[in-house]
Order: sequence, then C-alpha cells, then structure tokens
Amino acid sequence: MKVLLIHNHYQQPGGEDQVFAAEAALLEAHGHQVLLHTVHNDEVANTNPVALAGSTIWNRSSYRELRSLIRRERPHVTHFHNTLPLISPAGYYAAKAEGVPVVQTLHNYRLLCPNALFFRDGHVCEDCQGKSVPWPSVLHACYRGSRPASAAVAAMLTTHRGLRTWRDQVDVYVATTEFAREKFVQGGLPPEKVVVKPNFLHTDPRQGEGRGDYALFVGRLSHEKGVGTLLSAWKRLGARMPLKIVGDGPLAEEVGYATEGLYGLEWLGRQPQERVLALMKEASVLVFPSTCYENFPVTLLEAFAAGLPVIASNLGGMSSLVVHGRTGLHFRPGDPEDLSAKVEWALAHPTRLADMRSEARAEFEAKYTAERNYVALKEIYETAAS
Repeated sequence: MKVLLIHNHYQQPGGEDQVFAAEAALLEAHGHQVLLHTVHNDEVANTNPVALAGSTIWNRSSYRELRSLIRRERPHVTHFHNTLPLISPAGYYAAKAEGVPVVQTLHNYRLLCPNALFFRDGHVCEDCQGKSVPWPSVLHACYRGSRPASAAVAAMLTTHRGLRTWRDQVDVYVATTEFAREKFVQGGLPPEKVVVKPNFLHTDPRQGEGRGDYALFVGRLSHEKGVGTLLSAWKRLGARMPLKIVGDGPLAEEVGYATEGLYGLEWLGRQPQERVLALMKEASVLVFPSTCYENFPVTLLEAFAAGLPVIASNLGGMSSLVVHGRTGLHFRPGDPEDLSAKVEWALAHPTRLADMRSEARAEFEAKYTAERNYVALKEIYETAAS
C-alpha cells in the first residue's frame, strides 16, 4: 500500500510531529511506500495577513500542489495530521478530486474550538462547542491572542461546516481517546466515521529502575499545563520529594524564580528525547497537572513505557489514560493541596508505587506498542478505502 502522509508543522515541535514521524517509520518498517508532504508554520511570518486569512479557509496553491502530487504518485490513501493554516481543508478536496480516500487524525480539538484546547482564562471553556459560528473565540481572541487571527480560524470552521466538508470530504477520523471521540461526535462529526486509535511509540525505550527518588514534570511551561498548580504544590512539599522540571515556555521566568526560592526544585530547560527518557527511567513519579482536556500526550506514553507511574489531573482523557491506583493517581484539577497529598501518599507507600511501575509498563505493552498500533492503522486505511 502506498500512503501519502500530510502535515502542517507548528513553529515549536510538538506531540503531533512525533506521532507523524512515528507513523511514517512504522509504515515503512512494514513494507509500505510512504510519501511525505509537509509545510512549516515558519512560512507564516512571510505571508501577508490578509492572504493568510484567506488561505486558512481555502489555499488554492496547496490544492493545486497536492492534487498534482496525488495524480502523479497515485497513493492508495491520504492521511492528514494537521492542515492549519497553510494546507487548509482544500487538501481534502484535492484528494477526493483524484478519487483517493482521506483519513484525518484529530490531534487536538481545532474542529470544535479555534484555539484547539477548550481552554480560556485559566479554565476549561466549551463556549464554542455546538455553535455553527464560533463567535466567542473571536470575542476573546482565543487563537494566538488575536481577534483577526481568531476570526480567520472561525471563518474557516464556519465555511466548511456550511460546505459539509467535515462530513463529506473525510472518510475516517482518528480520535486518540474515547473522551475525544465523544467530544467530536457531540460537536457534529458523524459517529460512524470517528474511530479511536491511541498514540504509540515506534521505539520502545524499555523499563527503568526508578531509583532516582525524585518527581518529574515534562511539558510546555504554560498555564494550561498546570505549571502554577505544580509550583504551588511544591511550596507545600518542600524537599520531601525533589522535583525536576523539563521544558520551556511562557512561564519559564516564573519557574526560574521558583527554583531560586524552593529547595529541591530543579529546572532543566528543554531536553532531547534521549535525556527525557533517561530521567523517566529513574524518576519515582511523573506529575501531569494539566488544567485543559489534553488529548493523548506522548509524554504519558513515554512514562508508561519507562514503567513510570503518573500523578495526573482527573480531567478529560487523562481520567481514563491513567487508571487511579493501578498506573498512577488522580488529583483534583488545579488543586495544589490535593496534588501534594497524592505525592505524600506515594512517598508513604513505596511498595504500592513499585506495583504501579509494573502496571504502567504492562499498560504500555498491552495497548501502545508499535505492533499493536500498526494493526489498528492498517484496519483504518482499509476502512477508508472500502
């Protein structure tokens, strides 16, 4: 089978980029011919804002380029990962015009929420869910903090709802969790077209020993990732459980100040994946305090593969991905006191924590290996083509 993978990269590398690369490697490892069509958001800086707004709705050059590529290469299926803003939904029409099935992975909630997170002003927000015109996103400048940019994304969503693009031009949508699938169906996607396939790791890092006696946070240093909750919890914990923070972002300065005033807190900045995995293998717990719904963070996969229990917000997909008492613990979202209490519990129950290490690794082996994912991906492509 010849597969065309299509992706609009963000300016900062993210989980979508990792999954895109992992699926390409997985398909090639199983003998498929893989074609890649990618663009990068770095190009946005050189684009006229008015032209960019129009291209977000329908990019004519993207349509022509993709249709020409598909006509020349004749893939059996096209698999889109992200289309905003440079590819646009015109990519679906290009594939359909050439009679090629379309698969779209739903890495975030962009089809329902212009900022893709269901998050605004420090809390979960579903004001645009179910609205044919997502006007609240424009009012609150939800996309990139800009009303004009938010209006462009809102116009794209409104236009393509009216054109029935989401219903007619995509054969299979891939949600990464049952929670996400329910949200997209509530938002109007045809339930028969939305399947669940979790993310995966193409290379297994193997289980670690967990002898480091520290907690670990890995992620973007931003409000929606629960960084404020994390720092407040560690003000209560002090040095009873040292915390290593990996990542960068808009709250970097706040994290830097905290490391100067809190003993046992260490900020490592952005680290390569090899270093992150090494830290995971020796950590006692991964702390995942997001205050947004998330989708299926690759960080959780890496933690399970390393046999690392996760203390996560009991919110969105995290509620089902982390099984309380088996692969980790839940705490009340945005509640630093409850988070610190769960960390204290982990410190007081080393035997239970060791059992969770084994359960986390077993969860990875049962659900998130490359081989299991390949079987599911192949079935999705066969369904799209049928």
